[in-house]
Amino acid sequence: MKRILAVLAIIGLFSSVAFAGPIKTYQVTGPVLEVTSDMVAVQKGSDRWEIALGPDTKVTGDLKVGSKVTIEYRMTATKVDVKEPAKAKETPKTKTTTTTTTQ
Repeated sequence: MKRILAVLAIIGLFSSVAFAGPIKTYQVTGPVLEVTSDMVAVQKGSDRWEIALGPDTKVTGDLKVGSKVTIEYRMTATKVDVKEPAKAKETPKTKTTTTTTTQ
């Protein structure tokens, strides 16, 4: 779950966002498990965190498997689906019948 959130956060990091205040940044530190042209995987405890790399990502030093890194990232939504609230069920009207008894 953390890995998915981290990936979504990094993907959103590179999109333009207009907010009134600055976006909070987070960090993850650990050894590099894998590096591709658009992703770096880091070991965080027992979890593998895959973080997207974009054209604006600044890398200092030689990013390679085995290196210990600290990655700064932001959490930014890439998609929001709003669900409409469920309509309240109408209670069925019960038929009231009156019975008359004759004696």
